[in-house]
Amino acid sequence: MKKTIPWLVLLATLALVGVSLVPPHNPAEFDVTGFGRLPVLVNGRIKPFDTVARTSLLQFQGRWSVTAPNGSELTPEEWLLDVMFSGTVADAYQTFEIVHPDVLALFSLKPEDGAGKKRFSFVQLEKNLTELERQYKLAEPVESAVRSSFQKAVIQLYNSLVLYQRLQHSLVPPDSEDFLAELMSFQKALPAGVAAMRAKQAGQPFDEAAANQVTAIGEKFMQLENYGYLLAIPPEAGAKDPTAWSKPGSALLETFASGRINPSVLTYAAFARTWRQHQPAQFNELVALYRDALQKRFAPQLVKCDVEVRFNSADPFWTSMLVYIGAFLLALFSWLKWPEVLGRSAFYVVALAWLLATAGIVTRMWLEGRPPVTNLYSSALFVGWGAVALCLVLETIFKNAIGSVAAGLVGFSTLLIAHYLSFSGDTLEMMRAVLDSNFWLATHVVVVATGYAATFLSGFLALIYIFRGVFTRSLDKATADSLARMVYGIVCFATLFSLVGTVLGGIWADQSWGRFWGWDPKENGALIIVIWNAIILHARWGGLVKQRGLMCLAVFGNVVTSWSWFGVNMLGVGLHSYGFMDAAFWWLVAFVASQLVIIGLANLPLEKWRSFQGPTVATPPMRGPMAKAPA
Repeated sequence: MKKTIPWLVLLATLALVGVSLVPPHNPAEFDVTGFGRLPVLVNGRIKPFDTVARTSLLQFQGRWSVTAPNGSELTPEEWLLDVMFSGTVADAYQTFEIVHPDVLALFSLKPEDGAGKKRFSFVQLEKNLTELERQYKLAEPVESAVRSSFQKAVIQLYNSLVLYQRLQHSLVPPDSEDFLAELMSFQKALPAGVAAMRAKQAGQPFDEAAANQVTAIGEKFMQLENYGYLLAIPPEAGAKDPTAWSKPGSALLETFASGRINPSVLTYAAFARTWRQHQPAQFNELVALYRDALQKRFAPQLVKCDVEVRFNSADPFWTSMLVYIGAFLLALFSWLKWPEVLGRSAFYVVALAWLLATAGIVTRMWLEGRPPVTNLYSSALFVGWGAVALCLVLETIFKNAIGSVAAGLVGFSTLLIAHYLSFSGDTLEMMRAVLDSNFWLATHVVVVATGYAATFLSGFLALIYIFRGVFTRSLDKATADSLARMVYGIVCFATLFSLVGTVLGGIWADQSWGRFWGWDPKENGALIIVIWNAIILHARWGGLVKQRGLMCLAVFGNVVTSWSWFGVNMLGVGLHSYGFMDAAFWWLVAFVASQLVIIGLANLPLEKWRSFQGPTVATPPMRGPMAKAPA
């Protein structure tokens, strides 16, 4: 029976992963999934409407799900369709997260007025947007590093509301009941209207009604052009620049010169009519027809959009995070009961979670056309992926579940960090010009990130050593020696990759801005990692530290690496300030403090360590010469 447990555990985990990979389906009659797969250009990248919906919701409220006032659950695509085509309906959805009490006070709101005591609707906020804008204008000139929590909350909410209103102006005017009918009327009146406008400009008699009609709808076109967010209109066949997508407003303004309305603009106006008038059959037919039209010229982009929608729905990194938790618990229990059976089960589960994360990273690379690390979000994914890969190697060699425990802990932690980093928007963002080099992204950035992963792993292995020694009696000599060999080997690996990555970074810096080294904060952080790993090795070789000292130094490596990875990005200065962030400052402080506390625990006298207070079970008496050896 015990022999089958690892396979049963593996099958159960495979079932969990399989459920997450089920293709998305339409919740009702409308083919909202098909609409979500249609392409749109945003921030320099062609992406599906599904991604636009999800990233917008993450920015607004930190989650994808939306609950309507009647209690029904909406998909991200349904929410976006309501935002773009039924603005008054979407205004009632409580999707804006506000937790700062002073920001709530601006709108005379209390936590009890919102969903989950923190999410509020546009209707609840619009009564005092003027005051919010005034506070924004006061806060925006203040340097980010010195803004108060109130000012940061004001800026966050203001930017979310601006994005929300730009989404409403993206495809059709939000105040138009039937924009398709207006466009048809405009098409008929266009020749007379243009003639009237020209006559008016020439000071000749003109048809005032025709001129006014053209002027009124022209103002709506300008509104779409000025406030719209999505470049949803693809270039027409034969266009000079096949990548020059445009806003519907821009395409409509061209109508005055061309005399015809862009077919894609008419299609989106028809989408708006069928969605508002609840005509699912017509809506679904439009989705199919429009996709067929795009297929002729944008087949590669449509394939990527389809894969991205499946990727969004599967959310492989969230599933991997859950699987890592299960592996961590299995490995922990293996130290208490059935070490071989549960240890092997944990190893299988870790391997499956790692393969799932690998598939997610490879998919991101294909979608973006870039190496695996391009921003802070992807660095968190890669650091965890690399550390878990090393853990699998360690577990294959030592087979004591320590590698699985470390893998579960590091894998879960890094994916959790990545999850919170995704709240800033699209994680497949276009590269900044200074980083736009696939060669250096694939060499310097990947090598340095591997050094991060290895340094963190050595620190987490040291945490296992300290916790088992201080709080349990399971740190026997064999286990302690195994952990010491693991930490030493990983530190050697980390030193090599950190050094090579730092040198490669200097070469890239010389090519980018004409100097190999300039004591930039990010460069200093990379150098500190190299120096610290070298200190660990020299202290070990010189006999300055033994096992406990080695573990303390490795734990402080977590502090050094976290500073280089996140801390220098919080300074907002230097040539590497493109990675600026400040939201995680207090989390970084808490992490550093926790590592210092653990180092303090490790330095308790040995008689305080439970592992040195005798074994938990009786052991047979020693025989031969070893019987007189000291304990």
